[in-house]
This record gives sequence, structure tokens and C-alpha cells, in this order.
Amino acid sequence: MGRAFEYRKAAKEKRWGKMSRIFPKLGKAITMAAKEGGGDPAMNASLRTAIANAKGQNMPKDNIDAAIKRATAKDASDYAEVNYEGKGPSGVLVFVECATDNSTRTVANVRMHFNKFDCPLVPTGSLEFMFSRKAVFEINRTDEMDVEEMELELIDAGLEEIIADEDTIYIHGDFTQFGNLSTAIENLGIEVVKASLERFPTQEVEFSDEQMVDIEKLIDRLEDDDDVQAVYTNIA
Repeated sequence: MGRAFEYRKAAKEKRWGKMSRIFPKLGKAITMAAKEGGGDPAMNASLRTAIANAKGQNMPKDNIDAAIKRATAKDASDYAEVNYEGKGPSGVLVFVECATDNSTRTVANVRMHFNKFDCPLVPTGSLEFMFSRKAVFEINRTDEMDVEEMELELIDAGLEEIIADEDTIYIHGDFTQFGNLSTAIENLGIEVVKASLERFPTQEVEFSDEQMVDIEKLIDRLEDDDDVQAVYTNIA
């Protein structure tokens, strides 16, 4: 596994570790999935995934149930997915995924975070080609698992890569194959800890420790924003 993968893994663990912030974000994902495809997890793959992610972060069942109920409430917020792109400190490329019920508020907040570092947002779509979107599944590795056999079983479902360490297996595929891979993993009787659509830089750039200070400050500000669901960069 390369340095870039390890950095993304560490950054993701740091992000998911902010429980005071992550529970509302997980709840929002559940509400959006339930509103889009219905509140029955058995009939809604997106909702099953959102619930699995929440359980993987020890989100209480009452919180999960409340998030599903919010989708059918008369005063339920109408969330939309919006993306913003910018160039951060030292020229780092930053792709920000948001879920919001007020895009005017959200873009103002995101722009404010970038402005703190005298950095600009760029027109939507400017950085799209600099990132490839992947379906990513994380599962706990057990002694009984045969990674090579798993790879063969999942190739027809759209598998592109399996990355395994002592405790965890990461399954990657093109984002269009998310549903196929999710079903195939379920059919193998494997429990998914986390599942998501993530963006990976097509060209990674190394930054010095000194440059990373302000870069990480910007990322922290963005990830602490209630409307921000995920932040991606081209850091190597």
C-alpha cells in the first residue's frame, strides 16, 4: 500500500473519529436515502448502506430510527447534494461534497473557509477530471477469508482492486458498479463495515510538512462544517 492510500486512510479515520460531528452527518445521509427510496432498508439499498455506515460508527439505534422518520415528517428538510471545488494553500486541489437544505448558506460558508487562507473557489466542474470516482467497501478481515478467492468472486460484479492489511480489506470498483458490488458482497455473506462513493486524485502531489500545516487547517475547517459530507484532495 502506498503513502497516498495510508494518508487517505488516516485522514478518513480522523474524520470518522469526530463523533460530535459525524453523527449528524450520518443521520443526514440516512434521511436523504430514506426520502429518496423509502424507509424500508430491505427495499432500499442506499438506505441499507447508510444504516450500515452508521452502525459501523456505533450510532445508537434510536438515532438511526429517528433519522429514517425525519424523511417522512411533514416539515422534513429537502436536502440536495452539491459540490464545490477550490484551490487551497500551496495549490492543493480540494473537492468538497455537501448535503444541504440551503445552498446559499452552504456556498457562503465553504467560500469563507477558503477565504481564511486567501484561496479561491473555482467554477463547478473545473476539477472533476482531476479525480476518479470509486465505489469503496471496507470489511473486517478474518482468518477464514481467502482474499484471492474473494477477488475472483467479485470480478464479474465490477471489482477493480482489493487492498488488504492484517485487519481490514478494502474493495474498490468504478462508482457505476456500486450496486452490483454491494449485492455481490452481501451474497458472499460478508458484512460491510463502511461503504461509500469516494474520489481519488488522478495525479497526486507531495507537499512538505510546512505546507501541510495550512492545508490540514483548511481540511479541518471544512470537515467541521455541518453541511460538508466529504473532502477530497490530491495529496500524495
